[in-house]
Amino acid sequence: MAVEALYLHIPFCRARCAYCDFDTCALDPAAFKLEATRYLAALERRIDEFGARGMLASVRTVYIGGGTPTVLGERLPGIVRRVRAWCAPEEFTCEANPESFHEELAGSLAASGVTRISLGVQSLEDDELSAIGRIHTATVALEAIELARREGFSVSCDLMCGLPGQHAASWRRTLERALAAHPDHISVYPLSVEAGTPLADRVARNPSLLPDEDFQADCMEVARSLCEGAGLAPYEVASYARPGHACRHNIAYWSGVSYLGLGRSAASMMSVGELCDMASLIPGASPSQGDARARFVQADDRARTFEFEFLSEREALAEDLMLAMRMTAGVPPDLIGRAQDLFGARFDQVVEMVLAEGLACIDSATGALVPTARGWLMGNELYGLMWGLAEA
Repeated sequence: MAVEALYLHIPFCRARCAYCDFDTCALDPAAFKLEATRYLAALERRIDEFGARGMLASVRTVYIGGGTPTVLGERLPGIVRRVRAWCAPEEFTCEANPESFHEELAGSLAASGVTRISLGVQSLEDDELSAIGRIHTATVALEAIELARREGFSVSCDLMCGLPGQHAASWRRTLERALAAHPDHISVYPLSVEAGTPLADRVARNPSLLPDEDFQADCMEVARSLCEGAGLAPYEVASYARPGHACRHNIAYWSGVSYLGLGRSAASMMSVGELCDMASLIPGASPSQGDARARFVQADDRARTFEFEFLSEREALAEDLMLAMRMTAGVPPDLIGRAQDLFGARFDQVVEMVLAEGLACIDSATGALVPTARGWLMGNELYGLMWGLAEA
C-alpha cells in the first residue's frame, strides 16, 4: 500500500456561497449538531478502518477540506488527532473560513498537529465579498491571516478574480492588501459560473455578471507580477509560495501520487492493484483487463457506495503529462522517457508543437519540459495536446 496523500471532506458550511457547487450544505444549529455528530462518527470509523490495516502508514500529507471544516469548532482537532494516531504526515493542512477561525480554535489545531492553514479569503473588498455570498469582511479576513501567522502555521490565502463588480483597481487592492499581511502562499482562481448555483441564476437574468475571460487573464498576470515582487514564486499555474511553503498535498495531486479521500464526495486515485488491496473497504470496483489506474468518489457516506472511473495505461500517462504541465517543474526526464516509450513518435510530434507555439520549453538545467507563461495562459490548448495522447 503506498497512499501518500489523505483528504478528508467536511460537507458543512455556515452559509453557502453564491458560486459554490461543492457537496456542502448550511444547516440550522439543531440540525447541524445532529448531522455533524453522525457524520464525524462515520468518518472516524473510516479513518480507523484504514489505519488498522496499515493503509495510512505511508501518508505524507493530509488535507481537511470542505465545505468549511472550521464550523466544527473544537470537534475539528479531534479529527486531526485521530488521523495522527495512524500516520506522521510532514504537512497537515486544514481549510478555514475567516469568520469561524478564532484564537481558541487556532491554538487547539496547532496543538493537535495541524501545520498549515488555508484561508478562504477570496477578496478584500467588502462589496465583492457580499456579491458572492461570503459572510466575512475584509477586516475579519486580515485578522484571520494575522492569527494564523501568530500561531505559527504556514498560511495560505485563496483569492478569486472575475467577481461581480470587480475591476482592475479593486483586484490590485486585494492583492496588495493580501501580500501586505505576509501569507506564505497565495492561490488565485478565476471565478467560474456553475450550473444550478445562485450565481448562475443571477447571470441568466443579467449576463453582464458573467466573468470576462480576458479580464481574468489580465488579473492572473497582475497576480503573478505582484506575488513575484513580494517574494512568492509561482510553482503551479495558480499558486505562489515563499521558499519551503509550496503545498505538498496539492503537488501530490499533480504528480501522479496515490491519494485517498474519505468522507462523502471525497475523491481518490490509485493504481488498480492498490484498489484491489482495499477491496473489502472499497467495494464495487470492477476493473477491466488493461486498466492501470482507478479514480473513484464516495457517493454516499452511509451506504458505502462509490462511483468508479478506470484509466488505461495510455490514459494514466497522458493524465500525468497534462497535470505536470500545471507546474513550473514541468515534465521531468523520467516521465519524458516513459512517454517516448509508450507513445513513440506521436509524443515527439506533440513536443515539437508545444515548443514551436511557445507553450513550453526545455529547461537546460533539468532537461524537463516546462510550461511557459504563454502555455499557462493558453492552458486549455496545452493540456488538451497532452491529454490527446491518450487516444489510440
